[in-house]
Parts: sequence; C-alpha cells; structure tokens
Amino acid sequence: MSRGQPPATRPHGDLTKDQIKAAAQILFARHGIDGVTVQQIVQAAGQRNKAALQYHFGSKEELIRQLLVAGAKTLDDRRNLLLDAIEQTGKPVTVRDILRILVLPVLELANEERWKGYVQFSSNLQMSHREIFRSALNNRWNSGYVRCFNHLKKLLNRIPPALLEQRLSIFVIYGNAITSVREFELSMHKQPSRFWSKSFTIDNILDTLEATITCSPSVATLTELRRLED
Repeated sequence: MSRGQPPATRPHGDLTKDQIKAAAQILFARHGIDGVTVQQIVQAAGQRNKAALQYHFGSKEELIRQLLVAGAKTLDDRRNLLLDAIEQTGKPVTVRDILRILVLPVLELANEERWKGYVQFSSNLQMSHREIFRSALNNRWNSGYVRCFNHLKKLLNRIPPALLEQRLSIFVIYGNAITSVREFELSMHKQPSRFWSKSFTIDNILDTLEATITCSPSVATLTELRRLED
C-alpha cells in the first residue's frame, strides 16, 4: 500500500452479513435455533431493516447452514493437518493422540472472538436437530473427524463392536457437553474460573474421556450383550 493511500475496507454488505452471523451465533448458543426469531437476530446485529437477514441469506435455515459449515470446515482443516503430521512421523498412533486431535481444536476455536458461541450452537444443533446438522455438513466437512474415529476403532478392536459404537457416541455427548460448558464460562467471565484455571484441567478431562472409551466392559455389560446377541 502506497503512502497516503487509505486502508482497504470491506464492502458494507459483507460487514452487515458478518454482523448478522455473529449475532445469530451467540443467540443460537444461548437459546437454541427454535428459541430465536429472525427479528431478534436482525435487532441483535444492529440492523434497522427487518429484511436484512433474508436479503443476505435467503432464510434462517440457510444462515444456520452457513454458520455450521464455516466452523466445521475450520475444525476439519485443523484436525486433518494434525493427523497428517502425526501419521507422517511413522510412530504408533495412540488413543490419547487421537483424543487430543478431536478435542483441542474445539477448545482453540472457543478462544477466538470470531467463533464466540459456535461450540454451544453446533453442539445443541447436533443433539436437537440431527437431520439439519447432517444435511448441512453432507459428509463433506467431517473427514478429519471420520479419520479420528477410524483410528479409535482400530486401536480399540478388543472391545465388542456394539459396545464400542455406543461408547464413541457417549464420548461425543460428553465431549460436546464439557466443551460447551467451557465456552459458556469463557463468555460470562473475564477471567477463567477456578475449575478452568488449573494447569492440569484439560489433561484431566482427556483422562476421563479416554477412560470412557477404553475401560474394560463389566461382567454385567458383557452378560447382557451376549444375551441380546443370542
């Protein structure tokens, strides 16, 4: 840029679109997509024209899709990058390696202002509107996620498939819940709470997640599994 030349500015339409996205992401995080109206989003974005959302996105559903895909693509790129790096070392991949790749990018995302509310929004959507969640991603922005789960299935093949499949679902529910709580607390307090400020907290959480999917099945669980299979 030459001396005296004014800095480049974003087109007004792009700025309005970003303001709507940021406002919607936070509102969806706090109230769920069913608890937020188009008018509330437009007002929170500081827009006077009630048709602003429809003009830029066409519909509330398309806004939800774009929000979800934007964050999912960022997470997917990061996970694939980390997976590529660890696989290229030639060293054995561990369960702990994979859990870090699944969880840490989500924690990193929640630290950025641009993604404020995304973790809660996407977690709520996955639990409450699974079809919207799946159709928006369309098996396109979750390749890193799928690679991670394929690693886990190979590493944990000693666990009966039916139990492992359920454990991985439990892991997702638990992981979504704990990362959503962390994001909420970060949004409510300027300083980390006593829980999150401890240096061992993240590793301790990873310990519990690892235990969830790796612990040996109990006699009671195996007995019931065999009864159902018979």
